[in-house]
Amino acid sequence: MAFTSHNHRDPSGTYTFSSRPRAVENRSKYSETSTEETKRHYGNIMYDRRVVRGNTYAKHIIPTTAQPDPSEIRRQQANRRRAIARKQAREQFRPNTPEALEGRKHTDVQTELYLEELSNIIATTDIECQTDPFLDRPATPLFIPAKSGKDVETQIEEGELFDFDVEVQPVLEVLVGKTIEQSLLEVMEEEELACLKAQQRAFEELRNNELAEVQRLQEMERRHNEEKERRIAQQREVLRKEKEIAEKIAARAYTQQYLAGLLPAVFTSLRSHGYFYNPVEKDIETNFFPWLMNEVNNRVERRYTAREILDTMIYDVTQKRLERFNEEETQPEKSDS
Repeated sequence: MAFTSHNHRDPSGTYTFSSRPRAVENRSKYSETSTEETKRHYGNIMYDRRVVRGNTYAKHIIPTTAQPDPSEIRRQQANRRRAIARKQAREQFRPNTPEALEGRKHTDVQTELYLEELSNIIATTDIECQTDPFLDRPATPLFIPAKSGKDVETQIEEGELFDFDVEVQPVLEVLVGKTIEQSLLEVMEEEELACLKAQQRAFEELRNNELAEVQRLQEMERRHNEEKERRIAQQREVLRKEKEIAEKIAARAYTQQYLAGLLPAVFTSLRSHGYFYNPVEKDIETNFFPWLMNEVNNRVERRYTAREILDTMIYDVTQKRLERFNEEETQPEKSDS
């Protein structure tokens, strides 16, 4: 296994040495590379879509990306989904290692030419070395450039160059003129500001009057609308009441017309069903007629019973006489023999 060492120096002057496997370092480099690729993939969209101005030659040098087409984006998303589905299908139908036999188990084995120790724990070693502390750096001296050339001097007497009283007169004229001109400008500006303020006050008064008039007209319009809505509501209420009264009148007329023939029919039906009756007739029908029928039935049954008894007696007597007659006929024949 190959190791790589790194040394770090602390602010206190201490060196720290650390070592880790080269495979881990390669893995970290791969992760950094993938991170950079991810950053490039998910880059700054506004920066990539920037507009290049100036020379047209820069457009061929600096690549610019146009606005992506929505259909192209959807097509790419569909292709990505199909690729993921195909990958999942391949993983699903990929032949797997068969299950181990009883008493055995599968073990991961490296098949590379050189074996490496696979571990999640990174082996590190810290080595320290104490150095002398840094000395304070002295202050940087002020930079003074070196002289170049020669120094020469001359003497000038009074009145040789110019006369102050004569030379100062144009300067004074300019200063006084500029002062007066500035004063006049300030006065004119103040007068103009006063005029502007007066016009502004007049405009504000006019605007306030117009606003008051507008508010008065709006209030009058509001009162007119309220009065209109109130009158409309009153008229609707009157129409509603008239409609209710008309419906009540029609319902009353219809009820009277319907009840005109309903009452006799109801009384007739009640009378036919026995709700309205004569007490005497009801008493005769409920008490006398049942008693009379019972008595008649009893008497008819008695008469029918008597008739049956009489018929039976007559039949018995007739049978006895017939037997006696037969006996009397048989006796002379026996005596003759």
